[in-house]
Amino acid sequence: MKLFTGLILCSLVLGVHSQWLSFLGEAYEGAKDMWRAYSDMREANYKGADKYFHARGNYDAAQRGPGGVWAAEVIREALQGITDPLFKGMTRDQVREDTKADQFANEWGRSGKDPNHFRPPGLPDKY
Repeated sequence: MKLFTGLILCSLVLGVHSQWLSFLGEAYEGAKDMWRAYSDMREANYKGADKYFHARGNYDAAQRGPGGVWAAEVIREALQGITDPLFKGMTRDQVREDTKADQFANEWGRSGKDPNHFRPPGLPDKY
């Protein structure tokens, strides 16, 4: 009986452990997806394309699984309030409005909808 209980307990612990490892792997890969979208956005430097890159980064991360969705939510939402005023040269009111539009694009991508909905005309096919 003790052996049986021990085996059940070990299998439960190992099962939970593997789920956490899977989640962490998804989160890591999702973070890389977000970084790639951000890097592409900076490289493209294309006016009006930021919503596309927001949606694409969130879409790619969410395709990884729950860990990727978590990474997309944490990274985009936490950093957006810091980076927008610094890099976009906006007032607080402008940042607030832009953030609402960015969040819509973020949610669009995370929900699995096509990020090309936000793709501006003329953006090179590379992206």
